[in-house]
Amino acid sequence: MRRAATFILLVFACHQLRALPEHSVSPSRQFVIYGAAATLRGAISELAEQTKTNLLALLRQRDGWKTAIVINLQTQQANLPEIPPASLRVSQTGFGVKLQLDLTVGQNFDGSLVERQLLRAILFEMIYRDDGELAPGARLVEPPDWLLEGALALTPGREREALVEALSTADKGKSLQEFLGQRFDLLDSAGRMLYRAYSVALVQLLLDEGGGRGRLARYISNLSHGSNDRVADLKACFPQLRDDVEKKWRSKVARLSEHQTYQLLSFAESEQRLDELIQIKISDGSRNRGRPKPANLSELSRSKLSAEGKAAVNHMSQGLLLLVGTAHPVLRPVAREYQQIAALLIRGKRRGIAKRVSHLDGIRKELAARMGDIDDYMNWFEATQMENQSGAFSDYLKAANQSQVSAQRRRDPLSVYLDALEDQIETSELE
Repeated sequence: MRRAATFILLVFACHQLRALPEHSVSPSRQFVIYGAAATLRGAISELAEQTKTNLLALLRQRDGWKTAIVINLQTQQANLPEIPPASLRVSQTGFGVKLQLDLTVGQNFDGSLVERQLLRAILFEMIYRDDGELAPGARLVEPPDWLLEGALALTPGREREALVEALSTADKGKSLQEFLGQRFDLLDSAGRMLYRAYSVALVQLLLDEGGGRGRLARYISNLSHGSNDRVADLKACFPQLRDDVEKKWRSKVARLSEHQTYQLLSFAESEQRLDELIQIKISDGSRNRGRPKPANLSELSRSKLSAEGKAAVNHMSQGLLLLVGTAHPVLRPVAREYQQIAALLIRGKRRGIAKRVSHLDGIRKELAARMGDIDDYMNWFEATQMENQSGAFSDYLKAANQSQVSAQRRRDPLSVYLDALEDQIETSELE
């Protein structure tokens, strides 16, 4: 009898296991992924683990998670286009928080959005990790946007040139209080780029001081007990901000905006910069003093340079030296040759300068034509031959395909009558 009962229980257990939907568990076992194929679940698991690893490395903390995060993968449905691509649902269970991230897998799957929502879920777990009993209906504190954007931007290997450029051209008079009062989801694309730059400045300001990483981890764990005064909460957790917080904030923003990047210029950018440098302006006489006249190197080689001319050519030579380090590799020899010509003019050596300048101008025209042909070929190859496209032509191809597909006609009685009437009118006009 016992054997029969045991056998029945085993059969029932196996049936229940078969009824469970397919799922995968991440290596740290914090992320449980349901739905989709095993390969996609594995990719999401890897992204989730890497996102958590990056955050823990930033904070220099060990992984001490207590609440699992459920990730539900669902395919995009044509009849439900309003479903968001990523939605994090947070609820109370009486024993803590329940975290479920719903991801809609479609053709335009945005990995950066998924990464942001994963980081948001991880921070939620850290905030309420030690709050075991939550009253039903209790207000949950969201992870601050500046922490999300700053942590993502400081991910190792992430390019930050665009953020530095946005900060260098923006008004640096924004106070810390004003910045913390902004909402990221209400900003436009330019505003979000600037917000990310400010977020990097704030996170770096908090991390730079001694013990800043540990204090930031404690700040995250205490967010559920924070006040409505965001600056006061930061001061309470970071003692270095208690004196002259605005001065330190503005200084950090200024230093970040002055950070020099060493990204090479494109061919078009190098050409534009080269044109700007070799076209100099010099006053051409006492009567026209104060009215500079544009001149090129060929014109300057025809006569002895004045003191103003030497100063202008010397300034051009210095600019060309800097350009050699950042110019497109194809144009580096050209920029170096122009710099050598400028150095000869400063020393008063003008023989053969006009011929060398003319030769360089011809080389630049040939290079521009060749680079244009290369760009045209690469664009054609990507648009017609490559299996995996970069997406640069997606909007154009989509518009072209839509223009070739005729709109489907409605078949209700009124539409049929109007279509027939339109055909009769067109026929009568032709006759």
